[in-house]
This record gives sequence, structure tokens and C-alpha cells, in this order.
Amino acid sequence: MKFISSKAAFAMVMLPALVATILMTQSCGKSGDVDSLYRDPSQPVEARVNNLLSQMTLEEKIGQLNQLSMPYGEGAFENLCDAVSRGEVGSLLNVPTAALSDSLQRVAIDSSRLGIPLLLARDVIHGYKTVFPIPLGQAATFDTALVKLSARIAATEASSDGIRWTFAPMIDIARDPRWGRIAEGCGEDVYLTSVMAKAMVDGFQGDDLTSPSSIAACAKHFAGYGASEAGRDYNSTYITERQLRNVYLPPFEEACKAGCLTYMSSFNDNDGVPSSGNKHLLTDILRGDWGFDGFVVSDWASVNEMVSHGFCSDPKDAAMKGLTAGLDMEMVSGTYIRYLKELVEEGKVSIDDIDRSVANILRVKFKLGLFENPYTGTPQSVKYDKAHLAAARQSAAEGTVMLKNDNATLPLSTDIKRILVTGPMADAPHDQLGTWAFDGEKDSTVTVLDALRDIYGDKVQIIYEPGLGYSRDKNTAGIAKAVNAARNADAVIAVVGEEAILSGEAHSLADINLLGAQGELIEALSRTGKPLVTVFIAGRPLTIAKQVEESDAVLYSFHPGTMGGPAIADLLFGVVSPSGKLPVTFPKSVGQIPVYYSEKNTGRPASGHETLLNDIPAEAGQTSLGCTSYYLDAGFGPLFPFGYGLSYGDFSYSDLAIDKSSYGVDDTIKATVTLSNNGKREATEVAQLYVRDMVGSVTRTVKELKGFKRVTLAPGESTQVTFELPVSELAFYGLDMERKVEPGDFTLWIGGDSDCTLSTDFEVTQ
Repeated sequence: MKFISSKAAFAMVMLPALVATILMTQSCGKSGDVDSLYRDPSQPVEARVNNLLSQMTLEEKIGQLNQLSMPYGEGAFENLCDAVSRGEVGSLLNVPTAALSDSLQRVAIDSSRLGIPLLLARDVIHGYKTVFPIPLGQAATFDTALVKLSARIAATEASSDGIRWTFAPMIDIARDPRWGRIAEGCGEDVYLTSVMAKAMVDGFQGDDLTSPSSIAACAKHFAGYGASEAGRDYNSTYITERQLRNVYLPPFEEACKAGCLTYMSSFNDNDGVPSSGNKHLLTDILRGDWGFDGFVVSDWASVNEMVSHGFCSDPKDAAMKGLTAGLDMEMVSGTYIRYLKELVEEGKVSIDDIDRSVANILRVKFKLGLFENPYTGTPQSVKYDKAHLAAARQSAAEGTVMLKNDNATLPLSTDIKRILVTGPMADAPHDQLGTWAFDGEKDSTVTVLDALRDIYGDKVQIIYEPGLGYSRDKNTAGIAKAVNAARNADAVIAVVGEEAILSGEAHSLADINLLGAQGELIEALSRTGKPLVTVFIAGRPLTIAKQVEESDAVLYSFHPGTMGGPAIADLLFGVVSPSGKLPVTFPKSVGQIPVYYSEKNTGRPASGHETLLNDIPAEAGQTSLGCTSYYLDAGFGPLFPFGYGLSYGDFSYSDLAIDKSSYGVDDTIKATVTLSNNGKREATEVAQLYVRDMVGSVTRTVKELKGFKRVTLAPGESTQVTFELPVSELAFYGLDMERKVEPGDFTLWIGGDSDCTLSTDFEVTQ
């Protein structure tokens, strides 16, 4: 969704007084003959919903389906209060302060006829004031407990300003890093995204929905948006029903099982049907198959955009098709509030459809306890709490992936005398926060340069030459200064990547190379012969093969947020060992995209012994190249595979065993492996379990992640790691489009990434 930024002047101290004046002058106060059963919290939620619904006028019902963004301009606030008092607004987004939130709720409660509270919403995607790594970075932690905690902290801080609904988690499976919104999700894998979806929903919503610090989660974008053609935002998708159910829907179903209160329809049309008007998705699957009883909101103006799609003739037609498909609340485009009454009168929309959607929205408001506690109840002091900052630091550290460490370049020693810090991202507090960080404040952000100076400035001389002003900067004048400084340093830390604005919504790229003159900076620093540590801070995988080759060590951090600087400093000096793993495959070049580990084998799989361009003799025969599935100029494999990540330990896997060789569909597979740290430092490894179904009624992927565990071992320590995998989790939608486990032969792997080779076989019987 899009965001209209709040103006600082709007948070005026006069607004509460203005609200009080409006309340005193309203003439549409509560009627004395209102049945107040719905206000009784001891009554069952459904009884309260039905009681309130039975007393609502058609206009009040349609008002609940209408979401507005906070308006600005002369008279806008007064007009908004009038609309709220008439019951014409069900939800507001982008209300900037706690005082204003409470003031608007007071209008809804005290001045509207039925006193239905507003549901106040905000894009709290990866933190509120304390900004955590972008979701792609959180997925790189492979730590569901920490991800849940980050969402809980975000909810606690956001609720202090009256926000009780966020548009997260974004759980689109994304396999094209050109798509800017890959930053907002958990990467390419179905299982990883599914478990992260549950963690985020649990964190946002908490243990008690009625708690003032609980905020409703919103699973988005429903569905298939991550397959946007050519990685261009808002673009069409062409996903088959089987692929939809096997790949793109499982994270959304997991969110439903976790009790996610709301869903958001996606911008894309799939196979010609826009999601905001797709009854098969919104009603048949979401409600029919999964039993969802919350509500669905459109993405920003996506109902009206069905006209641009060519799916609806005009906005009135869009309102009809959206509502009848099962889209309950419309975000900002206003077709519902303008046309639904007319459509009901014309018999084109039934009152039953209206009632169904209104009931879905009221149900969520009752579950959140808004009727009892509509006002802010979380203290302002929670913002930037020390525990919150500590968790953000841990998340940034665990989510940073070490891609290379030749000759034990890292960790750095405090015995060295001089370190050069360079690169446009070394001191970029705004850009370090990443996309969708509207409420994060750069003045509260600690950069890599800040942290190195603060933590190690009394031990090591920190020299700073930025080299470039920002990531797209092509002015090379500063590179010479950085190179000269490097010659007088004992080690070089170059922090490069991409600005926050270059990823996220509407920020797709055709070229994902390192932008500006950053490549020239790395190349020049490499030629000095000084140990070069390159730290990437970016919102997506970049094609960085050349820079990786030129560097002695490489860390990759997906926009790490408020405490990214201290986290990276901890990793550089070995206070913490890197433990992040890639949640998405890194391509060698953009031409390999899409490239992901869980591909199909094809009838002619690449063997790993490819003949490349420079291997081809002149006048080669047509069949001399092996005729398998790979690129002549890039080979078969990626730059780095899914699940990859190094540490300061030296981990090995051995003695893989399963408890038996044959299982029934109701059994659980028990797999064990010995994990050893053969290195000289304590470190954490993410052990990963993969499975392949060797033969199916339809072709199956070569590997599927089915489990992972974070394991910390001291130097020289070994432990047995055990996974328990229910056979039922091997189910998929086959030729008959029924989800079930198909009997047959399987292979199971356990290792440190998706290229692991330690395996064993088993059979599933009827």
C-alpha cells in the first residue's frame, strides 16, 4: 500500500480542544432507544455482533466498510469529524499522535449514534520507533522466537499512539530480487515464510487480543503478488491453481491457523482476475477452505484500480465486484461509500452481502476489546526502551550473513592500530532503517561508523573517508582520498549497498548490480592489498560476484534498522559470531532470475559439469554441450544458495540417521545428526532439514526445507541434533488437486544450507 506522509504541523495541541468543541455541537448523539446488549463484554462476541448489526442503518453499515487516510488541508479535520459522527468511517490510517487518536475515538464513541469505535491503522512493518531489520533480514535470523519478540515490541510501541492494526506480515513468496517488495517478506521458501508468518502474527496480536498493546495483524498480499511478472511492481501474475496451493498459499493458511485477524488483497491480477475481485480467493479458499472469520481489506485504492485492469467498467461496477467477491473493507478509494447504497437499491448487491462484511469487521473490533478500551492505554515511555534496543541489536546481528572470510580476516583484533571506514552506507542513519520505516528516526539510529567510534575508538584509531556521498553517487573524486587513507590503515571496512528508497513498494529494478561508483570504490580499495572487509547494507540480494571476489571478507545485512551499527560492530570484532543464513538465493547475474533452490528437476537436469562459453571450441557440433538445463555464460548454480551463511566456528555434520526406513502417513520421522564445531570460537549454526519426494503424480521439487534449528557450540564441542517431522507435512496438491501424502520413495538431507549433501532415504507406505 502507499503512504501519505504526515505533516508535523498536523499534530497541533489545538486539535483535542477542537474535538471537544465539535462534540459539544454535534446533533447526532446516541438515541435513547438503542439496545445496549452489544456494549456488554460478558456477552459472547457473536451475540454482540448480531445485536449491533440489527440496529444499524444501511448507511451506518456501509460506513464500517469505509477506510480513510488522515486528511490534511483547511476544514479537512472538521469534515472528518462530521463523517465519523455520522458513522461513515469504520477505520482510519496514518493518525500521527496519541492525542489525535484519542480525540477521534472520542468523536466516534461519544458523538455517533451507536458509539462504534474506529480501528486505527498504520504500516508498522518492522518496528515502530525502535526499527528492526527489514522482514527479509529478520527471516535471515532463522529465529522464530526473536521474530515474534520483534513484532511484540513493534505492537507495544505502536499501540502507545493508538494504533491497533498493522498491515503486516507480508508473506508473499518472492523469487525475483528485481521486485522491490522482496524486502518486505521472508524470501523464497514456503516453509520458512510459513513459520515466520506465525511468529509475526503471534507477536503483533499477543496472548490477549483485548490488551491495549495488542494490534491486529494483516496477512498480505493475498495472493501470489510475489510472482509479479518480470519483477515489476503491480504487475500481473500467471500462477496455476496447483502452484498457488503448493507454493503461494501455505504461508497465508498458516497465518489463518495462528488466528490472524485480517487479510489484505493484493494488487495483481492472477490469470486475469484481480485479487480484490477474486471470489475464489477471498471466499471459496479463505473462508470456505480455511474457516477465516476476520475481515479482508483492499490494498490502497485497489478496488477502483480494477477499472484500470479492465475487469470493471467503472467505479460502481468495481464496488459491486469487490463486495460480492468477499472484500469487506475498502481502503481509501471510496467506491463503497459512494455506490453500495445505490447498488443495494438496484438489487445488484444483497443486504446479506453487506451484513456479512459488516459482521466480519465488527467481530474484529469486539475481539480487540475496542468497545471497552478505545483509547490509548500503553505508556509513551515504551518507545526506545532499553530492552527494545537490545532486541533490535540482537536481531540485526543474527540476521547479518557472512558470505566470505578468507584467511580468517574476521574477526578483527583490537591489537591493530588503524582502521579505515569508508563507503556511502557507513554513516547513513536514514537509509540504514530501510523501507517502510515511517516512524523510525534517524537521530536515534546508530550507524556502523557511530558504533565503531563509540565502542572501539579508545582502542583503535578509526579513520573515516566516505569515498562516495550516497549509494548512487557517480562522482569518483572521493575515492582517491579513501584509497590514500587505506594505504595508512591496517584494515579497511567498506560499507556499501543501496539506499532505503531503492527497495520496497514501487521500487523495482531491472539491474541489481551495485549502483553508482561503489564498484569502482571496492576495486580501488582491493588493489591496495590491505585486508578488505566489505559490508553490504541493502534491501534485496544484489549481483555482487565481482565485489565478493575482490574482498577478503563479506558481511551482508538486509537494512538492519536502528541498532544495525552496534550489531555489525559486534560481528566485526567477534563479540558475536555471525549466524545469519540467506532466506533467498543470490544470483550470479540478473539473467539467472528467477533462481531458487526448490526448483523442478526437469527431464534434462544440469549435471554440474557444464560446458561454458570459453570451453566451446570453434565450429563445435550442435550436441557437444551436453544439452542440459543451464546458461552457457553463467552455468547452473547461483552465487550463493538459499540457507547459506558462514560463522566463526567450523561446523561439520556426520552420522545422519532416521529411526526407521519405512513410515505410514500417520507416523513421525525422527532424524538425528551429529553436529560438531571444529573451530576455535564459540559459534551458532542453523541446521537445516530438507526432503525430496522422488516420484509424484506431478513433478516434485528437488529439495524442500522442512525444519531448522539454531545450535550454539563451544570450540571442539559436538552434539546430536534431532528433528521430528510428521509424515503429514509431506502432503501436497497432486494430479487430482487433493492435498495428501503420496506413498513412495523419499530422500532426506540435514546440513548447513540447501546445497548440503549428507542424506538418507526412506519410504512412505499407504
